[in-house]
Amino acid sequence: MRVVVTGAAGMLGRDVLRAGEHAGIDVIGLQRTELDVTDRDACTEAISAQRPDAVINCAAWTDVDGAEEHEQAALTVNGIAPGNLAYACAQAGARLVHVSTDFVFDGTATRPYVESDPVGPIGAYGRTKLDGERRVTEALPAAAIARASWLFGTAGKNFVDTMLRLAADRGEVTVVDDQVGCPTWTGHLAPALLALAQATSLRGIFHVAGAGRCSWHDFALEIFAQAGVECRVHRCSTAELGRPAPRPAWSVLGTERDGPRLPDWTEGLAGFLAERTAGARA
Repeated sequence: MRVVVTGAAGMLGRDVLRAGEHAGIDVIGLQRTELDVTDRDACTEAISAQRPDAVINCAAWTDVDGAEEHEQAALTVNGIAPGNLAYACAQAGARLVHVSTDFVFDGTATRPYVESDPVGPIGAYGRTKLDGERRVTEALPAAAIARASWLFGTAGKNFVDTMLRLAADRGEVTVVDDQVGCPTWTGHLAPALLALAQATSLRGIFHVAGAGRCSWHDFALEIFAQAGVECRVHRCSTAELGRPAPRPAWSVLGTERDGPRLPDWTEGLAGFLAERTAGARA
Protein backbone atom coordinates (compact mmCIF):
# COMPACT_ATOMS: atom_id res chain seq x y z
CA MET A 1 0.00 0.00 0.00
CA ARG A 2 1.20 3.51 -0.83
CA VAL A 3 0.16 6.35 1.47
CA VAL A 4 0.87 10.08 1.18
CA VAL A 5 0.99 12.00 4.46
CA THR A 6 0.46 15.76 4.27
CA GLY A 7 1.68 17.97 7.09
CA ALA A 8 4.49 15.44 7.46
CA ALA A 9 6.74 17.77 9.47
CA GLY A 10 4.16 18.21 12.23
CA MET A 11 3.81 16.28 15.48
CA LEU A 12 1.13 13.90 14.20
CA GLY A 13 2.46 13.68 10.65
CA ARG A 14 5.88 12.52 11.80
CA ASP A 15 4.34 9.78 13.95
CA VAL A 16 2.16 8.62 11.05
CA LEU A 17 5.30 8.31 8.92
CA ARG A 18 7.07 6.32 11.63
CA ALA A 19 4.07 4.05 12.17
CA GLY A 20 3.79 3.45 8.44
CA GLU A 21 7.45 2.55 8.10
CA HIS A 22 7.18 0.22 11.10
CA ALA A 23 4.19 -1.51 9.50
CA GLY A 24 5.97 -1.93 6.18
CA ILE A 25 3.73 0.55 4.37
CA ASP A 26 5.14 2.70 1.57
CA VAL A 27 4.67 6.15 3.13
CA ILE A 28 5.54 9.42 1.41
CA GLY A 29 5.68 12.51 3.59
CA LEU A 30 4.93 15.90 2.08
CA GLN A 31 5.85 18.92 4.19
CA ARG A 32 4.46 22.41 3.73
CA THR A 33 7.52 23.39 1.71
CA GLU A 34 6.86 20.47 -0.65
CA LEU A 35 3.10 20.87 -1.05
CA ASP A 36 0.97 23.96 -0.50
CA VAL A 37 -2.30 22.29 0.44
CA THR A 38 -4.14 25.60 0.03
CA ASP A 39 -3.42 25.44 -3.73
CA ARG A 40 -5.94 23.14 -5.44
CA ASP A 41 -3.90 22.72 -8.63
CA ALA A 42 -0.79 21.87 -6.61
CA CYS A 43 -2.74 19.25 -4.65
CA THR A 44 -4.13 17.71 -7.83
CA GLU A 45 -0.71 17.56 -9.45
CA ALA A 46 1.03 16.14 -6.37
CA ILE A 47 -1.53 13.39 -5.73
CA SER A 48 -1.61 12.50 -9.41
CA ALA A 49 2.18 12.27 -9.51
CA GLN A 50 2.51 10.16 -6.36
CA ARG A 51 -0.35 7.81 -7.30
CA PRO A 52 -1.13 6.80 -3.68
CA ASP A 53 -3.77 4.36 -2.54
CA ALA A 54 -4.60 6.78 0.26
CA VAL A 55 -3.80 10.23 1.64
CA ILE A 56 -3.74 11.02 5.36
CA ASN A 57 -4.14 14.74 5.91
CA CYS A 58 -2.28 15.91 9.02
CA ALA A 59 -1.81 19.47 7.75
CA ALA A 60 -3.67 21.94 9.95
CA TRP A 61 -3.71 25.34 11.61
CA THR A 62 -3.53 24.23 15.27
CA ASP A 63 -3.06 27.61 17.01
CA VAL A 64 -6.47 27.95 18.67
CA ASP A 65 -5.90 31.49 19.97
CA GLY A 66 -4.29 32.56 16.70
CA ALA A 67 -7.32 31.31 14.78
CA GLU A 68 -9.55 33.59 16.83
CA GLU A 69 -7.56 36.59 15.60
CA HIS A 70 -6.85 35.32 12.07
CA GLU A 71 -9.92 33.27 11.22
CA GLN A 72 -9.65 33.69 7.45
CA ALA A 73 -6.07 32.47 7.44
CA ALA A 74 -7.03 29.51 9.62
CA LEU A 75 -9.98 28.78 7.32
CA THR A 76 -7.66 28.58 4.34
CA VAL A 77 -5.66 25.80 6.01
CA ASN A 78 -8.38 24.02 8.00
CA GLY A 79 -11.28 24.44 5.59
CA ILE A 80 -10.24 25.12 2.00
CA ALA A 81 -7.13 22.90 2.01
CA PRO A 82 -8.93 19.68 3.07
CA GLY A 83 -11.44 20.34 0.31
CA ASN A 84 -8.56 20.66 -2.15
CA LEU A 85 -7.11 17.33 -1.04
CA ALA A 86 -10.52 15.64 -1.22
CA TYR A 87 -10.95 16.91 -4.76
CA ALA A 88 -7.46 15.71 -5.70
CA CYS A 89 -8.13 12.27 -4.19
CA ALA A 90 -11.43 12.03 -6.04
CA GLN A 91 -9.65 12.81 -9.31
CA ALA A 92 -6.92 10.24 -8.61
CA GLY A 93 -9.15 7.50 -7.21
CA ALA A 94 -7.37 7.64 -3.84
CA ARG A 95 -8.80 7.27 -0.37
CA LEU A 96 -8.62 10.22 2.05
CA VAL A 97 -8.35 10.15 5.83
CA HIS A 98 -8.75 13.65 7.25
CA VAL A 99 -8.01 14.58 10.87
CA SER A 100 -10.50 16.80 12.68
CA THR A 101 -11.17 17.84 16.27
CA ASP A 102 -13.42 17.82 19.34
CA PHE A 103 -13.71 21.61 18.95
CA VAL A 104 -16.56 21.12 16.46
CA PHE A 105 -18.82 20.64 19.53
CA ASP A 106 -20.02 23.37 21.89
CA GLY A 107 -18.89 21.57 25.06
CA THR A 108 -22.25 21.64 26.87
CA ALA A 109 -22.87 17.88 26.85
CA THR A 110 -22.84 15.71 29.97
CA ARG A 111 -22.03 12.42 28.23
CA PRO A 112 -19.40 11.54 25.61
CA TYR A 113 -20.08 13.02 22.19
CA VAL A 114 -20.72 10.45 19.47
CA GLU A 115 -20.43 10.91 15.73
CA SER A 116 -24.11 11.70 15.12
CA ASP A 117 -24.39 14.39 17.81
CA PRO A 118 -25.15 17.94 16.60
CA VAL A 119 -22.12 20.13 16.09
CA GLY A 120 -21.86 23.75 17.20
CA PRO A 121 -18.35 25.18 17.51
CA ILE A 122 -17.96 28.13 19.86
CA GLY A 123 -14.75 29.55 18.41
CA ALA A 124 -12.96 30.24 15.16
CA TYR A 125 -10.74 27.17 15.32
CA GLY A 126 -13.73 24.84 15.64
CA ARG A 127 -15.60 26.68 12.88
CA THR A 128 -12.69 26.31 10.46
CA LYS A 129 -12.25 22.61 11.25
CA LEU A 130 -15.97 21.97 10.79
CA ASP A 131 -15.79 23.74 7.44
CA GLY A 132 -13.01 21.35 6.47
CA GLU A 133 -15.14 18.34 7.42
CA ARG A 134 -17.98 19.58 5.24
CA ARG A 135 -15.76 20.31 2.25
CA VAL A 136 -14.20 16.84 2.47
CA THR A 137 -17.60 15.18 2.62
CA GLU A 138 -18.91 17.18 -0.33
CA ALA A 139 -15.91 16.47 -2.56
CA LEU A 140 -15.33 12.85 -1.53
CA PRO A 141 -18.25 11.18 0.30
CA ALA A 142 -16.22 7.97 0.73
CA ALA A 143 -13.54 9.76 2.80
CA ALA A 144 -12.95 8.98 6.47
CA ILE A 145 -12.83 11.86 8.96
CA ALA A 146 -11.13 11.11 12.28
CA ARG A 147 -11.97 13.47 15.13
CA ALA A 148 -9.31 13.40 17.85
CA SER A 149 -8.64 15.55 20.91
CA TRP A 150 -5.92 16.89 23.18
CA LEU A 151 -3.03 15.54 21.12
CA PHE A 152 0.44 15.05 22.59
CA GLY A 153 3.51 13.45 21.06
CA THR A 154 7.28 13.55 21.18
CA ALA A 155 7.60 15.09 17.72
CA GLY A 156 6.23 18.50 18.66
CA LYS A 157 5.25 20.97 21.37
CA ASN A 158 2.77 19.45 23.82
CA PHE A 159 1.16 19.79 27.24
CA VAL A 160 3.23 17.03 28.85
CA ASP A 161 6.56 18.62 27.97
CA THR A 162 5.27 22.01 29.11
CA MET A 163 4.23 20.64 32.50
CA LEU A 164 7.55 18.86 33.03
CA ARG A 165 9.51 21.97 32.05
CA LEU A 166 7.50 24.20 34.38
CA ALA A 167 7.88 21.70 37.20
CA ALA A 168 11.67 21.76 36.77
CA ASP A 169 11.77 25.56 36.56
CA ARG A 170 9.26 26.50 39.25
CA GLY A 171 8.22 23.46 41.25
CA GLU A 172 4.56 24.44 40.92
CA VAL A 173 1.98 24.94 38.18
CA THR A 174 -1.55 26.27 37.87
CA VAL A 175 -3.86 24.30 35.58
CA VAL A 176 -7.52 24.68 34.63
CA ASP A 177 -9.90 22.14 36.14
CA ASP A 178 -13.12 23.02 34.28
CA GLN A 179 -12.23 21.58 30.87
CA VAL A 180 -12.66 17.82 30.50
CA GLY A 181 -11.49 15.78 27.52
CA CYS A 182 -9.60 12.78 26.19
CA PRO A 183 -5.81 13.17 25.99
CA THR A 184 -4.61 11.35 22.87
CA TRP A 185 -1.06 10.16 22.30
CA THR A 186 -0.05 10.49 18.67
CA GLY A 187 1.79 7.19 19.05
CA HIS A 188 -1.64 5.55 19.41
CA LEU A 189 -3.49 7.76 16.94
CA ALA A 190 -1.01 7.33 14.06
CA PRO A 191 -1.52 3.57 13.53
CA ALA A 192 -5.28 4.08 13.90
CA LEU A 193 -5.21 6.55 11.01
CA LEU A 194 -3.29 4.05 8.92
CA ALA A 195 -5.89 1.42 9.78
CA LEU A 196 -8.61 3.77 8.54
CA ALA A 197 -6.62 4.34 5.36
CA GLN A 198 -6.58 0.59 4.74
CA ALA A 199 -10.23 -0.02 5.69
CA THR A 200 -11.79 1.26 2.46
CA SER A 201 -15.29 0.21 3.54
CA LEU A 202 -15.24 2.70 6.42
CA ARG A 203 -16.49 6.14 5.46
CA GLY A 204 -17.78 9.21 7.24
CA ILE A 205 -16.91 10.49 10.70
CA PHE A 206 -15.12 8.48 13.39
CA HIS A 207 -14.16 9.57 16.90
CA VAL A 208 -10.61 8.35 17.53
CA ALA A 209 -9.33 9.60 20.89
CA GLY A 210 -7.71 8.20 24.00
CA ALA A 211 -10.18 6.20 26.07
CA GLY A 212 -11.31 7.60 29.41
CA ARG A 213 -11.48 11.24 30.39
CA CYS A 214 -9.85 13.80 32.66
CA SER A 215 -9.52 17.52 33.24
CA TRP A 216 -6.32 19.34 32.37
CA HIS A 217 -5.67 19.50 36.13
CA ASP A 218 -6.08 15.72 36.42
CA PHE A 219 -3.83 15.28 33.40
CA ALA A 220 -1.08 17.32 35.06
CA LEU A 221 -1.33 15.27 38.27
CA GLU A 222 -1.01 12.02 36.30
CA ILE A 223 1.97 13.38 34.36
CA PHE A 224 3.90 14.10 37.55
CA ALA A 225 2.84 10.80 39.15
CA GLN A 226 4.01 8.72 36.18
CA ALA A 227 7.18 10.76 35.68
CA GLY A 228 8.06 10.61 39.37
CA VAL A 229 8.28 14.39 39.58
CA GLU A 230 7.35 16.40 42.65
CA CYS A 231 5.33 19.49 41.75
CA ARG A 232 2.49 21.40 43.38
CA VAL A 233 -0.54 21.62 41.09
CA HIS A 234 -2.94 24.49 41.73
CA ARG A 235 -6.43 24.74 40.26
CA CYS A 236 -7.86 27.61 38.27
CA SER A 237 -10.84 28.20 36.00
CA THR A 238 -10.77 28.83 32.26
CA ALA A 239 -12.08 32.33 32.92
CA GLU A 240 -9.22 33.03 35.31
CA LEU A 241 -6.71 31.89 32.69
CA GLY A 242 -8.03 34.54 30.29
CA ARG A 243 -7.17 32.97 26.92
CA PRO A 244 -8.32 34.84 23.76
CA ALA A 245 -10.29 31.91 22.30
CA PRO A 246 -13.11 30.02 24.01
CA ARG A 247 -12.61 26.33 24.73
CA PRO A 248 -15.31 23.65 25.04
CA ALA A 249 -15.80 22.76 28.70
CA TRP A 250 -16.61 19.16 27.76
CA SER A 251 -14.57 17.54 24.97
CA VAL A 252 -15.08 13.87 25.79
CA LEU A 253 -15.40 11.82 22.61
CA GLY A 254 -17.18 8.49 22.50
CA THR A 255 -18.13 6.44 19.48
CA GLU A 256 -21.13 4.63 18.09
CA ARG A 257 -19.23 3.29 15.09
CA ASP A 258 -17.14 0.22 14.34
CA GLY A 259 -13.87 2.04 13.82
CA PRO A 260 -10.44 2.10 15.50
CA ARG A 261 -10.44 2.35 19.28
CA LEU A 262 -7.49 3.65 21.26
CA PRO A 263 -6.18 2.53 24.68
CA ASP A 264 -6.80 4.57 27.82
CA TRP A 265 -5.16 7.98 27.86
CA THR A 266 -3.05 6.95 30.88
CA GLU A 267 -1.50 4.20 28.72
CA GLY A 268 -0.80 6.79 26.06
CA LEU A 269 0.95 8.95 28.64
CA ALA A 270 3.07 5.99 29.74
CA GLY A 271 4.02 5.32 26.12
CA PHE A 272 4.89 8.96 25.57
CA LEU A 273 7.10 9.14 28.67
CA ALA A 274 8.91 5.93 27.71
CA GLU A 275 9.53 7.26 24.21
CA ARG A 276 10.64 10.61 25.58
CA THR A 277 13.12 8.94 27.95
CA ALA A 278 14.47 6.72 25.19
CA GLY A 279 14.92 9.76 22.94
CA ALA A 280 16.80 11.62 25.66
CA ARG A 281 19.19 8.70 26.05
CA ALA A 282 19.79 8.24 22.33
